[in-house]
Amino acid sequence: MESIKTLCPYCGVGCGLEITPLAQKEHQPWRVKGDRSHPSSQGMVCVKGATITESINKNRLHYPMFRKSLNEDFQRISWDEAFNLITQHIQETLVNHGAESICMYGSGQFQTEDYYIAQKLLKGCLGTNNFDANSRLCMSSAVSGYIQSFGSDGPPCCYDDLELTDCAFLIGTNTAECHPILFNRLVKYHKKNHHVKMVVVDPRRTPTAEAADLHLAIRPGTDIDLLNGIAHLLMKWNYIDTTFIDDCTSNFPAYVEVIRYYSPDVVARQCGISIEDLEIAAKYWGQAKSVLSLWSMGVNQSSEGTAKVRTIINLHLMTGQVGKPGTGPFSLTGQPNAMGGREAGGLAHLLPGYRLVKNDQHRAEIEDFWKLERGKISPIPGLTAWDMITGLECGNVNLLWVAATNPAVSMPDLERTKKALLKSPFTIYQDAYYPTETAAYAHLLLPAAQWGEKTGIMTNSERRVTLCQAFHQPPREAKADWEIFAEVGKRLGFNNKFNFNNSAEVYQEFVQLSHQRPCDMSGLSHEFLATNGPTHWPYSQGSNSETKRLYTNLRFNTQDGRAKFGAYHSKGLAEPPDPNYPFILTTGRLYGHWHTQTRTGRIDKIRTMHPEPLMEIHPRDAAQLGIVDNQVVEVRSRRGVAKFPAKITKAISPGTVFVPMHWGKLWAENSEANALTHSESCPDSLQPELKACAVQLLPISLKTTAKNYQVLSSQR
Repeated sequence: MESIKTLCPYCGVGCGLEITPLAQKEHQPWRVKGDRSHPSSQGMVCVKGATITESINKNRLHYPMFRKSLNEDFQRISWDEAFNLITQHIQETLVNHGAESICMYGSGQFQTEDYYIAQKLLKGCLGTNNFDANSRLCMSSAVSGYIQSFGSDGPPCCYDDLELTDCAFLIGTNTAECHPILFNRLVKYHKKNHHVKMVVVDPRRTPTAEAADLHLAIRPGTDIDLLNGIAHLLMKWNYIDTTFIDDCTSNFPAYVEVIRYYSPDVVARQCGISIEDLEIAAKYWGQAKSVLSLWSMGVNQSSEGTAKVRTIINLHLMTGQVGKPGTGPFSLTGQPNAMGGREAGGLAHLLPGYRLVKNDQHRAEIEDFWKLERGKISPIPGLTAWDMITGLECGNVNLLWVAATNPAVSMPDLERTKKALLKSPFTIYQDAYYPTETAAYAHLLLPAAQWGEKTGIMTNSERRVTLCQAFHQPPREAKADWEIFAEVGKRLGFNNKFNFNNSAEVYQEFVQLSHQRPCDMSGLSHEFLATNGPTHWPYSQGSNSETKRLYTNLRFNTQDGRAKFGAYHSKGLAEPPDPNYPFILTTGRLYGHWHTQTRTGRIDKIRTMHPEPLMEIHPRDAAQLGIVDNQVVEVRSRRGVAKFPAKITKAISPGTVFVPMHWGKLWAENSEANALTHSESCPDSLQPELKACAVQLLPISLKTTAKNYQVLSSQR
């Protein structure tokens, strides 16, 4: 039978898949293999992509369900009743509390069409910028860093650069487990070319670090110290491109003033590494003809997230390592369409086409295109994901609409989050699966069509746009997210603004808003992508070829055309360890699972790979606390408590422990990583520091008292 080409719906690599129906097999009616014609993944697929169809028909939400209060059971209702409830609550909220009390929290699982219609409904028709997405928790620091340094969002690199670079510098990314197909491309090239160097910066000796020529196991929170220390040596050894700096950048003197304080002895002491290793890293960077940096959550999820991103970019600017093959600062998105969400304006401070809500001209352009009266779009950025939680706490949020994400597991300071969700006067929860942890806090459940059941667009980390073809009918009464949003818009009286027959028409409208913008996709359409295959943007009307790299002319999207250095001193962790909470907890992903297990937790092979959560701890720390392998350890922070079996390993730095973030209440008892994390965030990106917090450890079988614990911890 004929196969359908689509895209894997997990990480931001954007691997192409071929799905072939198998008529004779009831329990697994599809065969999945990598799409060899997809240029991003080249036919490769990881275990998540290979098993993706096994979850399609498991534990699905089939019908709208409603309950008046959280104490009641859900009752099935019709879509007509559900739409009436939504429009009634929106109208009442608008009258009684105003548009700013309405919020929607979306997801990088959305296709671009879903994102776009949500923006048109919320930011346009309702007049509130209170749309944020779970990309706030993973990519907003990269967005902020790119905008401040280059004048615009958008990674300037492409995946081909992985096989063209002389030095790959990976910081805050466990690429081997979190972006495995991307890592496969890099590591194959690295093994074949002995002159190519790979540096990995991570407190853990991950599978990524195992493949590196140099692993810098820095203390959590010292990324800027390290990067400024490398810059100090590059400056001292004259590994800088003065012509590029003079002609193409600004603010270099302020940066030079900062990095002079980061001498090798200071940086080595601060980071917990040797001066020799610091110097090796600087030589690898300085002597390479082309340098490619890669980063992800370990950089972005920080109270210094934007500063870290810009400090990485600084190294590229001072050495002229941008705009050329094999070079550039490359953020790896965590979700399949986080890039598409940014293009469509899917964060509280953005508008479609890489526009900003604070910009008068940008708002006017969108208002004119959407045929809204001037001033309809608010000039004030909306509530971020965490602002929505605090808004619920104080009664300023009266209607919360959550779609395709699971904040009852993924948000920081989880007990506080849950208490806030209980206060919501009316919560709509739109998802493909039931139950999920967030469904317990909803009044109205809406069944959503998921990956494979709707045709739409996704953009991966290298700005490559792919048409994802549906190959399966949505179960029972499930609907595409954009169709749900559009129907609500119609019932609110905006029929002429949501008169779309299919997602191709939605996308065709959206790309018009990208015309002559940095993310120009005006030459793309469903038909074009079906015929020509996945394509990089920018790709404007009349284009004959795609643009793989940005800034090849060394002119940037700033007012003066120059990239801007950011001068930052290191501030360290928002919550450093202390005698009461002497360990640093860091969190992350495992190879098989993805996010909160809403999908992977329903796949037998992956559950077998990762049957339970764990806590990595160094042998020295384990010995001092009397912890043995597999012993359950109670982990306490100032906000909450969780329990994990110990995994004693030298792969984690002393003084640091690691737990995966995938387990919510449905999948393990009392093993929620975010019960421990805090909500302190980057002042520019407003992205929470989910990567690090201070904790104490109590081995449960020892029944350790707080007094005894303090004695044990003081011996460290």
